[in-house]
Amino acid sequence: MTRGPVGVAVVGCGNISDAYLSNLTAFPDLSVVFCADLDIERAKAQAAEYGVPGAGTVAQAIADPEVELVVNLTNPAAHAPIATEAITAGKHVWIEKPLALDTEAGRNLLDAADAAGVLVGCAPDTVLGAGLQTTRRLIEAGAIGTPLTALALLQDPGPDRWHPDPAFLFQRGAGPLYDMGPYYLTALATLFGPAESVAALGRRSHDRRVIGAGPLAGGSFDVEVPTHVAALINYAGGQAATLVMSFDSPLRRGGFVEITGTEATFATPDPNCFDGDVRVRTADADDWAVIPATGADQGRGLGVLDLARAIRIGGRPRASGELALHVLDVMEAITASADTGSFMPVRTTFAAPDVLAAEWDPLARTV
Repeated sequence: MTRGPVGVAVVGCGNISDAYLSNLTAFPDLSVVFCADLDIERAKAQAAEYGVPGAGTVAQAIADPEVELVVNLTNPAAHAPIATEAITAGKHVWIEKPLALDTEAGRNLLDAADAAGVLVGCAPDTVLGAGLQTTRRLIEAGAIGTPLTALALLQDPGPDRWHPDPAFLFQRGAGPLYDMGPYYLTALATLFGPAESVAALGRRSHDRRVIGAGPLAGGSFDVEVPTHVAALINYAGGQAATLVMSFDSPLRRGGFVEITGTEATFATPDPNCFDGDVRVRTADADDWAVIPATGADQGRGLGVLDLARAIRIGGRPRASGELALHVLDVMEAITASADTGSFMPVRTTFAAPDVLAAEWDPLARTV
């Protein structure tokens, strides 16, 4: 078995790369050796900022013999092509959400990884943070009785108001469902298990939107996807969830996930965050009781670390490609249901990942 830190290349040096690089360069089980981007100067700037020795093109990153794991932070349309290129070269891959633009491409990617003998992990890894891991440990210990239902929602006027280049967030593979939905759907999948079927409605308030900030402010772009989605989800374990994802709401409200059981209701931490206390309320309580979260709260990159440790010591990553494919399948079924007005089946499944122990330490050297 190979020992020592896993060599990592970060591909895609845009906004989210700072959150990743600040952690990946701090975890002793990882060694970030290359930054790559279509904009070579941007890759060089990020490499210099975080002390990464190599910078250049995607092809150079994948060809680097010190790179064992490619962290793909590109736009959704590039997720599957770049991941497949890396897999073909024998590299393990971590992919920002979503796994691919559709389940067929995602399944082909995972099949290629199996054939090559490499592992695939996929965001969001917020489910590995202290908040949601504490929620899961409590539910499995029976703190709310038998889990029955969930209510999850995000409401926002949309990222076109603040993002410097938001058009891709309103194209195929994005919108509120594909951009923000994975955080909520992955949390629900982790707590409830696989979904079986969905029913949904979708709406689009505007066919074009105007960029509200940054150097492109005042420009406009086409909206290709629904900007308000409401869904009912039926889970194989008998649970049911209601999901609302909207970029059409003047009222900003997010991080809302409630899990109701036979004995009590949990208000979980924001599924887009790694920490946050769990709140619990029983039928005869006058207010919520707070349960402090325990576990890792470092942020983006916990899933990359968990994947790297799986590479070294064996096993499967907890934020796995199979879980991400299932979440993608759920989103695709929601989209199809909104288009057809019919219940749609979810055809994929996954094995529930192991719970992380509260003492799991990202800053400990283990490999």
